[in-house]
Amino acid sequence: MSILLVVLGFVLLVVGGEFLVRSSVALSFKFNISKMVIGMTVVSFATSAPELLVSLQAALSGSPAIAINNVIGSNIANIGLVLGITALVSAIDVDKSFYKLNWPAMMLFSMALFYFLKNDMVLSTIEGAILFGALILFLIILIKNAKKDEVTEEVDESLAVVSNFKIIIWLLIGATALYFGSEWLVEGSKEIALSMGVSEAVIGVSLIAIGTSVPELAASIIAAAKQEKAISLGNLIGSNIFNIGSVLGLTALVKPIPVTAPEILTNDIFWMLGFAAILVPLVFLPSKLKITRFKGMVLVAAYGVFMFLIFTNN
Repeated sequence: MSILLVVLGFVLLVVGGEFLVRSSVALSFKFNISKMVIGMTVVSFATSAPELLVSLQAALSGSPAIAINNVIGSNIANIGLVLGITALVSAIDVDKSFYKLNWPAMMLFSMALFYFLKNDMVLSTIEGAILFGALILFLIILIKNAKKDEVTEEVDESLAVVSNFKIIIWLLIGATALYFGSEWLVEGSKEIALSMGVSEAVIGVSLIAIGTSVPELAASIIAAAKQEKAISLGNLIGSNIFNIGSVLGLTALVKPIPVTAPEILTNDIFWMLGFAAILVPLVFLPSKLKITRFKGMVLVAAYGVFMFLIFTNN
């Protein structure tokens, strides 16, 4: 039954996320928001909705380890799994904004999260507000630095002519699917953790994290296989920043998140910091500003080692 809950939860999160993205973009067009701004802000917030709902549900139902490790595991999966497998399909060119803005911002958010959690073993409401405020500042800088002709491919222009009635229906479907999907995923995952004898932190950093990264992984592989522009490193780094700033930031604003599992601060968060830090030598050595198939293989292998260790050490 618990496996069925997890599978149904994943399906509903994917469906709910898709409907929320479509309705949010359509609504943004109604307010005459530029396509570039929609792509950088509205789409990013909407695609973080599954992680946000899962973390909120976990925090409110007394499983703070799942709330924190959902984000930590998702950030590790974005680099090790999504970026690694996409590079295996097709080499990825890296934009200069990687080292000028995106990567330094991701490291700042990651280090701030580590400091906040290590300091008093809780992500407080004030710290959540700081993270969310920093995210808004990052988005303002991002939009100011963006060229006017830089258009995010994720924005579907056909959504500009969608009727108000359809937008409302999409919003309702998206919200309902996300609500029940997050509830069933957290509930099923807690039961699996109990039956396997592993901690909720391990389930959060593995099963749930991979599940919330699957849609992104699928989209990346399809784009790379079609020889279209594969998912950019900037998009993945942006996703990691959003996970910390919006998912954990907003969750802590609703309810402070205590650190209940010691491995979060002694192991998991160091893996997240390590995967973030290793991007610099990977991007510049030996071939500059390119993530080759070999580098992709290194990332996937490192992710495999991480997954093996968290289950065997438990």
